[in-house]
Amino acid sequence: MAKAFFRLQKFLRRTQFLLFFLTAAYLMAGSLLLLQRTRLVIQQGSRGPSANQALPALDGMAGVGIVDPRTLQNPRPGPRLLVGMDALQEPALDQRHSPRWLVSRNSELRQLRRRWFHRFIGDQEPMQAAGFKAMKHTAEHKGTYMGCFSDDSRERTLKGAVFYDLRKMTVSHCQEACAERAYTYAGLAYGAECYCGNKLPAAASKPEECNSECKGEKGSVCGGVNRLSVYRVEDLQAEARRRRNVIYRGCFRAPENLTDTFPASLIQPNLTVEMCSEFCSKKEFPLAVIRGRECYCGYPTGRFSLRDGADRLLCSGMHNASSVAEGKYCLVYQTPVQDTRCTDRKFLTTKSKVFVALSSFPGAGNTWARHLIEHATGYYTGSYYFDGALYNKGFKGEKDHWRSRRTICVKTHESGKTEIEMFDSAILLIRNPYKSLMAEFNRKYAGHLGYATDRNWKSKEWPDFVNSYASWWASHVLDWLKYGKRLLVIHYEDLKQSLIPKLKEMVEFLNMTVTEDRLLCVENNRDGNFKRSGAKQKDFEPFTQEMKDLINRYILTVDEALRGRNFTGLPREYVPR
Repeated sequence: MAKAFFRLQKFLRRTQFLLFFLTAAYLMAGSLLLLQRTRLVIQQGSRGPSANQALPALDGMAGVGIVDPRTLQNPRPGPRLLVGMDALQEPALDQRHSPRWLVSRNSELRQLRRRWFHRFIGDQEPMQAAGFKAMKHTAEHKGTYMGCFSDDSRERTLKGAVFYDLRKMTVSHCQEACAERAYTYAGLAYGAECYCGNKLPAAASKPEECNSECKGEKGSVCGGVNRLSVYRVEDLQAEARRRRNVIYRGCFRAPENLTDTFPASLIQPNLTVEMCSEFCSKKEFPLAVIRGRECYCGYPTGRFSLRDGADRLLCSGMHNASSVAEGKYCLVYQTPVQDTRCTDRKFLTTKSKVFVALSSFPGAGNTWARHLIEHATGYYTGSYYFDGALYNKGFKGEKDHWRSRRTICVKTHESGKTEIEMFDSAILLIRNPYKSLMAEFNRKYAGHLGYATDRNWKSKEWPDFVNSYASWWASHVLDWLKYGKRLLVIHYEDLKQSLIPKLKEMVEFLNMTVTEDRLLCVENNRDGNFKRSGAKQKDFEPFTQEMKDLINRYILTVDEALRGRNFTGLPREYVPR
């Protein structure tokens, strides 16, 4: 009996030691996992380091060609003149202090940013019924709540204008935006999307199905999944009318049959521009056309394309409708209403077999080109990066993985053999380096829509920026010419001057066909949401003679390289200043 008891006691001691060891190992493993997750959350929350933070650079990223600013620790004041393609090699220096926006070159941080974004989206689940009871349609929203309605993206009723704001969407913001554009109804969906229109959706839904909280307003309902919270905003229109923009488009020869050309019309003895614009806005047409006492509403079409304007003298008293000679000429105004014939966009239903890049140097108009391509083809464009500001403006391809092949093409500012050879073909967008450098400097210090201040331009940052980024403008083009498999070169200035012909080239390169009316709609909405506003300095020349000498050498090098590949050389306005 004593022997058996001794064996049992010995076994228990061993088991106790084993349990203690396993418990300690478990706690250590849990602590390490917790530390790792904490570090990941910190990195995700930061969405990129500060300007002074040291970043590791990936091996093999440096392109062949003019020295890339991503390889410079301290940009040199005067890089040597580059002659020919064989003289473009320069030693790479310490990469720890690359420019701030080049954070995206670090693939690990880029992956963390994407995970952070998708996690943010995933965490914002529609609120349950218990939470829905706490939300209410407060009186401060001013508009009249009409109810919860079904939202079919294929047959959307509120399609006059569309706005997104992933972080700050509120009911009031949506109402004011729609009222300012002369719409009667404002609808919100998914907590972050705003739709405007003049017709109430037909299919009503249960109130509890609108259960998404507004991203920028706790306790308020902003629709749901395929559900719209709809408000009537007529009471706000009187106040918003003062802020409305009615743009004069010019004097044009009237088409032979105005009734056939324009879907809606009004005859008023004392017709004014405001009366005609209000009438056409209610009908959801972007053009208000005035001929004497007659007001016509419609779109730019093949019959009336707005390309060939008449002499202003033929519309003498152009802002006084009654003074226009009846029959021959008419006044044309752009109403606050958006042309919706080309605003519907979607992801590709099947994966694209050809992986196409939309490549440009920063500040060369890539966002504008994406706007044109999306509205012309009806498909979203993707991005090698993620930009929340662009996503909020409707570029939904921003949050899609850049290699998903669900988008018509992918934005990239990358260069170098590895990054270029990933793509089967590319549209290479080139802009005057003087304009590109200024645009990117403005974006760096004032965002997509603002202008850098005098203090920014006069600081040490500007000459450092030019010294490093000017060479990158050249190396970007040279790398794509060298490693690109199939290229379509588009000059920004040509696209701006001859929009329809150049856009047709881009669409055909993407193996798409579009109607003439859709292209005219794109032309009518050509600016998009990213035209800079604010106080632009007149006769402002930020470039010193030393900077001009540097940039001009790069211009000559790129021009020679383009001609050597049988492409059209740089436009004349690039010629050294």
